[in-house]
Amino acid sequence: MRQELKENYGPIFEEALLKEIDQAAIFKEIPEGTKLMEIGDYIKSMSLLVSGVIKVLREDDNGDELLLYFLENGDTCAMTLNCCMAQAQSEIRAIAETDAKLIMVPIQKMEEWMAKYRSWRNFVLQSYNDRMYELLETLDSIAFFNMDQRLLKYLNEKARVTNSKNIRSTHQEIAYELHTSRVVVSRLLKKLENMGKIVLNRNHIELLDLD
Repeated sequence: MRQELKENYGPIFEEALLKEIDQAAIFKEIPEGTKLMEIGDYIKSMSLLVSGVIKVLREDDNGDELLLYFLENGDTCAMTLNCCMAQAQSEIRAIAETDAKLIMVPIQKMEEWMAKYRSWRNFVLQSYNDRMYELLETLDSIAFFNMDQRLLKYLNEKARVTNSKNIRSTHQEIAYELHTSRVVVSRLLKKLENMGKIVLNRNHIELLDLD
């Protein structure tokens, strides 16, 4: 764990803090598709992502999901932080979009390091700021973009975080994450294919010219 910890967090954390993280935290390897957090869970540790991508989703009263944002290397989830600090139940669902490696930090250490290390305090505050910005982007997308634009933005973001132009989500999975119907997604994807922006294959969507 020490090497991956240093590579991802060495530039922002003091050496003493890195040593404490190395001693107190637990390292986990998570396969793609693993559910890391469920709505209603009580969170006992905060995760630092050292590799891979995690998607964070919200659910409405009917059980329909909406993608809020992706977490990447060096990120943590502000909503997890909030649940940990307030000892409250989770209001989000977190799923590994790809195989991922995590460093799990116990709640008690989070609070201790907030007072002890300026770099940790700054990291937590910056994480809140970053996730809030992403939530505002999601809200803007729902409020001001039509579904064509939202789908384009979704495909671009998915390609960016996975570093691949081959999107292996089904039409139904995309519909869940955009909080729409599979019929709408299929129609819009076909429209994008006719425009020469994507190729619809049996098991994946190939991105050609998205902007």
